[in-house]
Amino acid sequence: MKNLKILSGLIGVCVGDALGVPVEFSSREKRRKKPVTEMTGYGTYRQPPGTWSDDASLTLCLAEALCEGFNLEAIARNFVRWYYEDYWTARGEVFDVGGTTSQAIFRLREGVPPTKAGGMGEFDNGNGSLMRILPLAFCYKTVDFPELIQRVHYCSSMTHAHLRSQIACGIYISIAICLLEGLEPKVAYIEGIKRIKVIYSTPKYASEMHLFSRILEGEIDSFPMKEISSDTYVLHSLEAALWCFLNASSYAEAVLKAVNLGGDTDTTAAITGGLAGIYYGIDNIPSDWIEVLARKDDIADLAERLEAAYG
Repeated sequence: MKNLKILSGLIGVCVGDALGVPVEFSSREKRRKKPVTEMTGYGTYRQPPGTWSDDASLTLCLAEALCEGFNLEAIARNFVRWYYEDYWTARGEVFDVGGTTSQAIFRLREGVPPTKAGGMGEFDNGNGSLMRILPLAFCYKTVDFPELIQRVHYCSSMTHAHLRSQIACGIYISIAICLLEGLEPKVAYIEGIKRIKVIYSTPKYASEMHLFSRILEGEIDSFPMKEISSDTYVLHSLEAALWCFLNASSYAEAVLKAVNLGGDTDTTAAITGGLAGIYYGIDNIPSDWIEVLARKDDIADLAERLEAAYG
């Protein structure tokens, strides 16, 4: 495989997710007293070590659909197969899924078009589209940037159609692309927000942009931990993932920071892990974590297919 960044990104998401699964919903105080330092299991969901959840499953469903080009109907079919047929699950069962996502996938199964299936309300801004959006970054060589961000918006809208969720996904993908281009973390962050601001400077997005000010000012990494939230709200998840990534010097440090923030541990770590995986590479992800990772060979095969399409 020539482009290990695709493999590193996918494995990065899955390992981060698996690290967080056993302690999901635990408090920050509990994590401060007993921090996660290694891959564990049999916690919140009583799953073996290396088991990833919906975050990685939907990431892999998206990645597989993209191997044949960008087709919202194909992506939708994979999401429906995951939820109703346990497709691309770690160990043959779906055990963690958000309400907005499950409702949207039900609508997709009932034949609602992908662009109209996602929740559009203020309270439909969980992190369920951000957690799975990374594979679209790998398409950056084959489509121009504005069109790629439009595809990101479409893909988010399949489950999370509010502008806020779309914007969060767009910012994340813009930064991920800069990492794929070889920029250092802080430089990629600054350049990523510079590029995306051009798209989000139109009146369509004006009502939402003030909410992203802490990120778009380019200093999210300078905030103290107490000002970083790690719940399921998409804006908080993006802030937390960027904060963890930018305040770390290795893959392991980044994802363990994310898990030990407490709260939505698996998703924060999955979002962080995608960026950290791309930047630090597969060789920097602890080998003992990869060794126990569910379906690691299937993930590697999928990365090869995606690389053949976009690498």
